[in-house]
Amino acid sequence: MKKQTDKIKRVAIIANTEKVAGASLVRKAAKLLAKNGIEVLTNGATARMARFKAPILADVPELARAADLILVFGGDGTVLSLTRDMAGSRTPVLAINIGSLGFLTTVPSEQLDMALECVKTGKFEIQSRPLMDAGVSIAGQETHHHALNDFVISVGAASRMITLDVDVDGQLLTRYRCDGLVVSSATGSTAYSLSAGGAIVSPSAEVFTLTPICPHTLSNRSVIVGASSELCVRVVNEKPETILAADGQVHSRLCAGDEVTIRRSRRQLRLVQLEGSSFFNTLRQKLNWSGSSV
Repeated sequence: MKKQTDKIKRVAIIANTEKVAGASLVRKAAKLLAKNGIEVLTNGATARMARFKAPILADVPELARAADLILVFGGDGTVLSLTRDMAGSRTPVLAINIGSLGFLTTVPSEQLDMALECVKTGKFEIQSRPLMDAGVSIAGQETHHHALNDFVISVGAASRMITLDVDVDGQLLTRYRCDGLVVSSATGSTAYSLSAGGAIVSPSAEVFTLTPICPHTLSNRSVIVGASSELCVRVVNEKPETILAADGQVHSRLCAGDEVTIRRSRRQLRLVQLEGSSFFNTLRQKLNWSGSSV
């Protein structure tokens, strides 16, 4: 693995403050970084949770501008929240897993020492994970949302199916009658799409996966298209209420005739991959496949 030539001089530490078990890990990381001559920055919530002293900046965008690396402690949900707050910053992110199943937080907490040694010596590479953009046209007004993992168009509170027409590059794919539709990036293939029966996709693949949730027609299956494609999803049903969620966060309530246009965003999340780690090794370990050391 090629070493990074740019030395890491300032690291911002951000933690999921609801996971108080991570407080000792945050303090340990701050001490090890300082010992190696690396300046540590943080936000107020992390400093209070872990009870350590470091320069405090107001928010994630400010931390991302000031730091050479963001060290985040949490689960995949924490990384998704961080991605939303970073607003497309190019500052790389190293995620330490203090959650359960994690495909974005690939470094186990017990490997913190090794991870920081790799940061010190430059034994890591940076992977760019493209975000997705959704343009939502509601009653002639358009808004935009971004997601790293997926956009989900689904039924609201009622337990009834919805009807969606899906075009790919201006050509009709099909009409789905289902509980919802997951449009995921390659990065998000191991999230909701996988639970709904979609394929596992290498994050280096430039594709979108369309996976219907509980489709009424049994022949409806997950469909993979190129990431350069433009997808248009039109809501057909008057009732029940239909919602659009980006990475699990509800953003829009949709009515019949509303359209969601999904394409690859110019924004990216830059994830740190440590020496000796890989997506396939993570798969074996997280899913307990044959050949896993766990």
